[in-house]
Amino acid sequence: MRLGVLDVGSNTVHLLVVDAHPGARPLPAHSHKAELRLAELLDADGAVGPVGVDRLVSTIAGAVQAAEDKGCEDVLPFATSAIREATNSDKVLARVRDETGVDLAVLSGEEEARLTFLAARRWFGWSAGKLLVLDIGGGSLEVAFGIDEEPDAAVSMPLGAGRLTAAWLPSDPADPLEVKALRRHVRARIARSVGVFTRFGGPDHVVGTSKTFKQLARIAGAARSTEGLYVQRVLTRKALEEWVPKLAAMTVEQRGHLPGVSEGRSAQLLAGALVAEGAMDLFGVEELEICPWALREGVILRRLDHLPAEQVALY
Repeated sequence: MRLGVLDVGSNTVHLLVVDAHPGARPLPAHSHKAELRLAELLDADGAVGPVGVDRLVSTIAGAVQAAEDKGCEDVLPFATSAIREATNSDKVLARVRDETGVDLAVLSGEEEARLTFLAARRWFGWSAGKLLVLDIGGGSLEVAFGIDEEPDAAVSMPLGAGRLTAAWLPSDPADPLEVKALRRHVRARIARSVGVFTRFGGPDHVVGTSKTFKQLARIAGAARSTEGLYVQRVLTRKALEEWVPKLAAMTVEQRGHLPGVSEGRSAQLLAGALVAEGAMDLFGVEELEICPWALREGVILRRLDHLPAEQVALY
């Protein structure tokens, strides 16, 4: 069956079209995305402003048309932290539903962490043992740990790269005092959650998902995306610690010229690096491996897992 998953995130609205059936890995068939950076479009009251809502409705309408054009049998639409935490989220969701016919499911932070964990578990398999999964989005940081497909612990923190950039790093290049204050804030917030995980013991394998971790690994020397999904890509804490001061000294434009860093994400890279460094340090991680699958794949896999028996028989 051909499925579409419509991810309304804090940075992008992304439609991923896959060919999938139970027991097989989803094969990407089409990708349609637009960078809205909703986490940066919230007003002083925490609401998505009129311009942001207009752009969101238009983008979702375009994604729905793309899904229809590509022959999707079903579209799984969901939203994450930017919509979840907007003070006018009910009005935004209602307008999206009225004007596009899309009923966005708003995932909780814990649901995000659990679904991302499921994707990482399926990618690495049972032989990876106990997994610690770190995911840095535009609005939040998700952490999950466990040995099964359902994690033993899953936590979401308001430490997304877009959110922190907008709130803490207004200068370009970043003011050293701003960087120091953000570093302190990030580490204090992560430290509150470390105890949730320590009672389960140490992980056998540590995984990083999301664009932020992929870009950090790439600038630290990991293989290009053109070399394929199955090339192992790792990020060490030592390399990250060397890169953080370099990123802090650069302008947004200079970061945009780094290998693997898109122009639209270059402003957020420093904040993302501070979160990644803080998480790896406080969780005692020396090295993590980049997972190509994340939340979108987790949503697809969960959908396939819950197909009715009579529908599974068709495949």
